[in-house]
Amino acid sequence: MTEKLNKSSSELEYSPQFGKVRSFFWPIAGYEHKKLIPMFALFFLISLVYNLLRCMKISLLVTAPDSGAEAVAFIKVWLVLPAAFLVAYIFTKVSSRYTRELVFYVVLMTFIAFFVIFIFILYPNREALECNTIAGFLKSILPEGAKGFIAIIRHWVISLFYVSAEFWSSLVLSMLFWGFANEVTKIGEAKRFYAIFALGANCSGILLSPITKYLTLQEYNPAIPFGNTAWEQSLFLLIMIVIVCTVIILGIFYYLNNYVFKAEAHQDKLESTGGSSKFNYKKKPKLSLKECFIYLASSRYMMYIAIMVVSYNIVYNLTDVIWSAQIKQVYSNPSDYNNYMSKITSITGIIAVFSALLISGNVIRRYGWTVTALITPGVWLVTSMLFFGTMLFDGTALVGILHTLLANPLNLIVLLGAVSICCGRASKYTVFDEAKEISFIPLPRENQRKGKAVIDGIGSRFGKSGGSLMIQILVLLCADIMLTIPYVAAILFTFAGVWIYAVLKLGKLVTGTIDNEKKESNANNGISPINNLETSYSGV
Repeated sequence: MTEKLNKSSSELEYSPQFGKVRSFFWPIAGYEHKKLIPMFALFFLISLVYNLLRCMKISLLVTAPDSGAEAVAFIKVWLVLPAAFLVAYIFTKVSSRYTRELVFYVVLMTFIAFFVIFIFILYPNREALECNTIAGFLKSILPEGAKGFIAIIRHWVISLFYVSAEFWSSLVLSMLFWGFANEVTKIGEAKRFYAIFALGANCSGILLSPITKYLTLQEYNPAIPFGNTAWEQSLFLLIMIVIVCTVIILGIFYYLNNYVFKAEAHQDKLESTGGSSKFNYKKKPKLSLKECFIYLASSRYMMYIAIMVVSYNIVYNLTDVIWSAQIKQVYSNPSDYNNYMSKITSITGIIAVFSALLISGNVIRRYGWTVTALITPGVWLVTSMLFFGTMLFDGTALVGILHTLLANPLNLIVLLGAVSICCGRASKYTVFDEAKEISFIPLPRENQRKGKAVIDGIGSRFGKSGGSLMIQILVLLCADIMLTIPYVAAILFTFAGVWIYAVLKLGKLVTGTIDNEKKESNANNGISPINNLETSYSGV
């Protein structure tokens, strides 16, 4: 094996040469393992916690008494969205004053504290803490379609857990991990590393089903000093796994910063100062939420990324809420519901692993950014047509034939919904995330932080809440979530088209920016004036 490093553009591109098999499956140089493997483990554990929390939060909320899939639509609008603005505001303030490492530690320790309070204090006393009086009053004055809103008020303990679990995704996974990864990874490394990071995340999804199946008790176990039912004990064990994984995440992050990146940063300082040990630090610029929004509004480049993220979350949320309503008709028990969701996550992980190995990194290296970014909206468009088409054309001869092949016709709809969710999530976790994060890298570091604070912190929540608000309005008008399906399908296909349009527009900017950056870097002996990106592509 030979390795080639272009010294004049080391900040931009690193191109190690491997054999055909290794280039396809593992294009990583030996000395890069000390950086890649801990980050792989970090992403694996963060994703495992995310998957555990996602299954638990929806199982708790949807199967709670007098609740259902409608509650998901209401909670994302009335609780998650306002909390997203608050969290983004706090995050930008804290990030502008303290180091990345300290922010990471504080955020994860806050999550640990909440999980401990929830499982030992709040959840065991949830029935005594329910707001039944307020819920009863609201039920007497609100229309029938508002039962999801009443449910999140009545079960506020579960709603609080749902909101906290939601922010593990946006705060820890998107803003902290990917923000960290983008700062310590060069473009040439990202093209090879990010597909492998996705592989780690999806391996965690594969393990979710056996972990959940093992920890979900079918009968009450008196040897476990917690809970009064088998489900309460199962939830306790799952939360304990979440806490242990979070502690390990903190340990890996500490190791990376103190034993891997400290040495790398020292070497970079020596190179930047021509071998001198002195290095001029620049004062960390303050980051305000207002400046982040102004930057987003003034940058066409960032607006296209925001449209992609918002469109994905709307499409996903619309499909997920309708599918969740169908699942509850088959699995009404929280243990069964959680086990089914865990199986779906594992299947998603298997699909995503194959995607990461065979498609993700290879497609972007061979066919470019635009083709890679178009895969995810294409997958959602095709699979959603099957899922919604079966429900819309229920009663026709073709669907009738398919129903006769199943003991329970509803299982066909649940199955097609699962196909859409599995394939859509798998493509999101691999090619979509890889393409999105690579599009951030050419930006100056300050603009990366501004963009990610708004797009990952608020944009994703806005997309989910926007989809939920649409369903919420339709449920209030139609009184039943099943009657909203034709309108939901029309909205979904519209946003899928908007998503594809944004990808095509952004693709021209990303490709042109990276190509120009390489040329300018070579012309300036490795010094890359990437600030030209903002002057070239700013403005709506």
